[in-house]
Amino acid sequence: MGKTVALGIAGVTISVAMLALGFAAGSRTDVAAAPQQTAAIVEPAAATRGEIETVVRDYLLSNPEILSDMQVALEEKERELQRVAQVETIASSSDAIFDAEHDGVIGNPEGSVTIVEFFDYNCGFCRRAMDDMDAMVEANPDLRFVLKEFPILGPDSQKAHVVSMAFRALAPEKYAAFHRELMAGERATEESAIRAALAQGVDEAALREEMKNPAITDAFNQTYELASRLSITGTPSYVVGEEVVFGALGRAVLQEKVEQVRATN
Repeated sequence: MGKTVALGIAGVTISVAMLALGFAAGSRTDVAAAPQQTAAIVEPAAATRGEIETVVRDYLLSNPEILSDMQVALEEKERELQRVAQVETIASSSDAIFDAEHDGVIGNPEGSVTIVEFFDYNCGFCRRAMDDMDAMVEANPDLRFVLKEFPILGPDSQKAHVVSMAFRALAPEKYAAFHRELMAGERATEESAIRAALAQGVDEAALREEMKNPAITDAFNQTYELASRLSITGTPSYVVGEEVVFGALGRAVLQEKVEQVRATN
């Protein structure tokens, strides 16, 4: 609602400016059309602000579709500006997005095509998207799936991801199994994450010590900063090639993006 109001105000402002310019241009045209009579011309009275606003109001009431058209045009422009900013961010922060040391990797670690997923262990859509990830990894031997831990769904998520980051640091070769087990549970908490980690054979004392590592907080902050620059506010969100894909849109959509990347390599 606030955005619609803002767009309406912007539309009125632009219309007022255009009408005002029209009045001014009309006056100048009249003068220019009769250069020999300038001495006899009586300057037209300047339109008052109230008169201009009345004209604009009457015009918009008669043509309300203009505001809708302007809103569509503005949204399209905003999407294009967002896309350009995303492309620039991906180019300037490629290593942090695709090759950060703190991210988990599933699939082919040396794969020629990479999908980066921003996820939260308590995101229901992320859990449903797990099957898409597994199917794609199986069907695409050259696919490298990077999991960027992005806890945004409350304290339980934050604590579960701390455990996950600590586990990955201790046993990166078992991260995929840990990830799948934690995703399969009903709700991820610190306790459930620790149980999943211990089930993979890590030492509890070592795990709890690694959970204190300040590098974990640094990694989260880097991910939050990247997400902000990429306009990512929800999970799952993906980066494929030079494109950001929002939401669990399904395997077919992601596969199409992968094919596009292959075509440009």
